[in-house]
Amino acid sequence: METDCNPMELPNNTGFEEDSDYGDFEGTDVKDMRLEAEAVVNDVLFAVSNMFVSKTLPCAEDVAYINVETRERNRYCLELTEAGLRVVAYDFDQTDDRLQTPYHETVYSLLDSLSPAYREVFGNALLQRLEALKKESQS
Repeated sequence: METDCNPMELPNNTGFEEDSDYGDFEGTDVKDMRLEAEAVVNDVLFAVSNMFVSKTLPCAEDVAYINVETRERNRYCLELTEAGLRVVAYDFDQTDDRLQTPYHETVYSLLDSLSPAYREVFGNALLQRLEALKKESQS
């Protein structure tokens, strides 16, 4: 293999020193799914009975698990990845590889498909917010 330069002739100082601000450059554009999962929980917690990021199942940069109990008292374990959210088990902190459920782009879509009570609570909250905005704009 032919090379244009000898790697041994390259300078040691490349401008990216280990203790510089660029030391953590690798992976800075990768989402941390645990943070994404926490944001999902905070967005819709008001409309379900219980929801939290699993502390039992492993979270990584590319996957996190969220436990949710609907107002109908149905329990689910959700998988959050770049592909979206999907049900991976019908109990907290579980996964079932045999379960083939579709991915949803948003938590709103997923919960809308699982819980009529979620749909009602979310719709009522949206309506109240719109009415508050209307009153605010009229004053």
